[in-house]
Amino acid sequence: MRIYFETYGCALNKGDTYSMMTLLKERNHEIVGDPGDADVLVINTCAVRMETEEKMKKRIKELREMGKKLIVAGCLAGAEPGLVNSLAPEASLVGPQSLEEIASAVESKTKVISLAGKSPQILPRVFDGLISVVPIADGCAGSCNFCITKLARKNLRSYPLRAIVSTVRELVNRGAKEIELSGQDTAAYGLDLEGKVSLPQVVNEVTSVDGDFMVRVGMMTPELAWRVLDGIIEAWSHPKVYKFFHIPVQSGNDEVLRVMNRKYRVEEFKELVKELRRKFPLSNITTDIIIGHPGEDEEAFQDTLNLIRELRFERIHIAMYSLRPNTRSAMMQQVPGPEKKERLRRAIELYEKVSHEVHREYVGKTFRVLALEKGKGNSIIGRTINYIPVILQGVELGKWYDVKITDSSFFDLRGEVL
Repeated sequence: MRIYFETYGCALNKGDTYSMMTLLKERNHEIVGDPGDADVLVINTCAVRMETEEKMKKRIKELREMGKKLIVAGCLAGAEPGLVNSLAPEASLVGPQSLEEIASAVESKTKVISLAGKSPQILPRVFDGLISVVPIADGCAGSCNFCITKLARKNLRSYPLRAIVSTVRELVNRGAKEIELSGQDTAAYGLDLEGKVSLPQVVNEVTSVDGDFMVRVGMMTPELAWRVLDGIIEAWSHPKVYKFFHIPVQSGNDEVLRVMNRKYRVEEFKELVKELRRKFPLSNITTDIIIGHPGEDEEAFQDTLNLIRELRFERIHIAMYSLRPNTRSAMMQQVPGPEKKERLRRAIELYEKVSHEVHREYVGKTFRVLALEKGKGNSIIGRTINYIPVILQGVELGKWYDVKITDSSFFDLRGEVL
């Protein structure tokens, strides 16, 4: 059969689509790039925010109107199957931890619903030019009150270390220059394997693969990063590892963290950041912050702003709290919308000011930069050892350059090749 895929959301979702495509190709199905050419339409959905869900609902309706067999996969199918069923009663549902059932859903003459997780049969990966994403685990060990993804990816499932290393070796041989090890919480890796292997061991094994490439490790929660901190410091010391740490704090106030059901205090987060910066003075600490979560009053919000001022993060993903169905946070007293919007404006304004100040400190200095992506016009985007983007001109993709930083913005640096 001819099958069309449409994918939304994070790197995990993109990897899941690759896995489903691989499983179907092994059964001699054909993947097509136009829904008009397809016998079966598969939409791999995201549900992380309310506006994203609305987009998914609209798109499911549009695909249904094409009158073809429809399969709704991904987090919306896993977290809100009743909603999906109301939108497209005849559509099959495949949850993000039931990818191995995609062939059954495609080939069955009747509706298939498969939402329960099993042991993964294939390792997802995304190969996109010089950058490859390799998820190392699916699901997480946490239970944050605001998170709908936990309803879709209920169980932590770590992929076998041997499969991860084999996949990285294959991607490097195909020309990958950056390997991103991703997951909802990379520091949770191995907890479901009786603690026999952990994230630092994954990084050590991956960096032992022959080739000229860099490793970027994705998001990790503060409490689990602390658990393997000594190993992280040792593994990140390898020259192939970007000195980049994505550690979401979510709030600068302990009471809001308690309401969120986060498993650390603000002081513990601060100590973690300071320890990483002691060991890696050039480290890039990127974080996530939710503005307007239930329990956040003006004083708690000021605590978050003060944390931004104190720790001077290189990058912050700031989002206004989005109420998600079937989560504990949705049942709490909500912060009024206008207050959330005003706080979001103030937080972004401060972030841009601080980030611009941080990046201005790079101007006049020289860094080794790996050219990785095409930018606007004829520009090329490179990355420093701590993963700060540098806009370059007249360079070749996939090569290293000595670059003098000539200018900066809150988002990136501008460089001149020496």
